[in-house]
Amino acid sequence: MKTEQLLILQFIAHLLTDYTFQSGIKAKEKNEFGFKSKFLKWHVLLAFLFSWILSLQYSFVYGAFIIALSHMLIDGLKVYLNRSRQLGRYAYFIDQSLHLAIIVAVVCLYSRFFIQETVFELSIRLRYLAAAAGFLLCSKPANILIREILGAFDIRVRKTGTEESELPNAGKLIGITERWLIMVFIIVNQFGAIGFLLAAKSIMRFKDDETLKAEYLLAGTLISFSIAIGAGLAVRAF
Repeated sequence: MKTEQLLILQFIAHLLTDYTFQSGIKAKEKNEFGFKSKFLKWHVLLAFLFSWILSLQYSFVYGAFIIALSHMLIDGLKVYLNRSRQLGRYAYFIDQSLHLAIIVAVVCLYSRFFIQETVFELSIRLRYLAAAAGFLLCSKPANILIREILGAFDIRVRKTGTEESELPNAGKLIGITERWLIMVFIIVNQFGAIGFLLAAKSIMRFKDDETLKAEYLLAGTLISFSIAIGAGLAVRAF
């Protein structure tokens, strides 16, 4: 197995652990209680299992243990970071940067000092692994990333009673769908279709007193498109 393949597989394991198999309620509980959170131990166990299983190597158990231990320490201490007035709004970015940095370090050290003997030979092309990681990134993780970016810049919309009549998860589904479409357009080299998709979304209309909501949507849309374009270009690079 190539180092690039192992790195992408570990990135997928991280996305599954921190996003796909972690609900918003559990994440909030973990952020509020840190080491006292009842969910933290299960989160650490998931981090270990996903990391080890997706490595496809028995000997990576040590690397998976280090990654899982880092999850426990970083997530357990994150509660103090959340309470900081200066760094609180950037806690998410610091948390994810540390996780990714540790994953890269573990994979690089493992590839250098251990012989990579996979359980079975991985015949999947690197590009397909990258595409799988890209599509996974553009789903739930991208929704959370957009929310955190808007929060970091203090971009918010005051809630009114009208939200009760709106579909609660429609915006998330639309965002995921448009990002997946953008990735497909980039992979098949149809960049012009991205402009068509952006134009199609611009037909949405707001009342005169909903300027802030329109600006919020525009900011979220631009961030969403940027994530999808970046993921699509990364896949093409492979």
